[in-house]
Amino acid sequence: MRDSTLIKTVHLKKYFPVRRFIFSKDYVKAVDDVTFEIFKGETFGVVGESGSGKTTLGRTILKLIEPTDGSIFFEGKDITKMDKKELMEFRRKSQMVFQDPYSSLNPRMTIFNIIMEGPITHKMKVGNPEDFVVSLLEKVGLKREHLHRYPHEFSGGQRQRIAIARALALNPEFIVLDEPTSALDVSVQAQILEMLKDLQREFNLTYMFISHDLSVVKYMSNRIAVMYLGKIVEIAGSDELFEKPLHPYTRVLLSAIPIPDPEIARTKKLKEEIIGEPPSPINPPPGCRFHTRCPYAMPICKYKEPPFLEAEPNHWVACWLYTKG
Repeated sequence: MRDSTLIKTVHLKKYFPVRRFIFSKDYVKAVDDVTFEIFKGETFGVVGESGSGKTTLGRTILKLIEPTDGSIFFEGKDITKMDKKELMEFRRKSQMVFQDPYSSLNPRMTIFNIIMEGPITHKMKVGNPEDFVVSLLEKVGLKREHLHRYPHEFSGGQRQRIAIARALALNPEFIVLDEPTSALDVSVQAQILEMLKDLQREFNLTYMFISHDLSVVKYMSNRIAVMYLGKIVEIAGSDELFEKPLHPYTRVLLSAIPIPDPEIARTKKLKEEIIGEPPSPINPPPGCRFHTRCPYAMPICKYKEPPFLEAEPNHWVACWLYTKG
């Protein structure tokens, strides 16, 4: 394992049981055999359609939900095998900012109590608690006057700033950002994204940035992983992925990005069209899971799953089109 690796998953799986009939049980394969690394100090983007498993992957990595199988390493230690004390320390070093800032904040607690809850639970020494909370609020663009207000008294953008301040309160190393700007106005989105970049530089943070918005992910991320139906189908550097996407699914996602100026023709526009709707994660198709919608599907795609290989330097893809031999 590389020294710069902060997070590493190995054959990670998360299946949710569902009962279809009285005497039979199936499973939603939300995350299915996923292996990747996140390096210290980088922003690792994760994109895909709704239902692709992005949020489940983030929550499983933080062990907010128990993995079904596989390993999750944090600083070289497998968190699935940590004892209570080790897991508590991992909780302090890793945080999550959720998509909906209103539902993630306790409406009965003041902002002061919301932000101090973590340090109190972890018995952190913070000096004067009020000054500590105010310093965090100022980092995210809020003021002392907001200290004793309740979540319902704030706008959506302000609530998300509070959620980010709460995540910073424990001085974490790793933060999962689950579509942190999707519920916000466009003008507010830009402010939050710039603030996240500034905070990353100031606190030397590592981000996992989950979003369905490819433009936002490109702006924020050093590397990007593309998920489809519980699997990662491509990983590459941000610029590399946009300039030379390899997997047909990635190409379709990129070709769907709207151009703000209708007078300008997209010279690099890819003409692939996606076919139909995603299959059920309860009963995914055999072979490559994208073959039922792929314009380049070959006979082997229908029965044999493609390996996840390095097709080009630092550019990984799971597609038979790029498998040698």
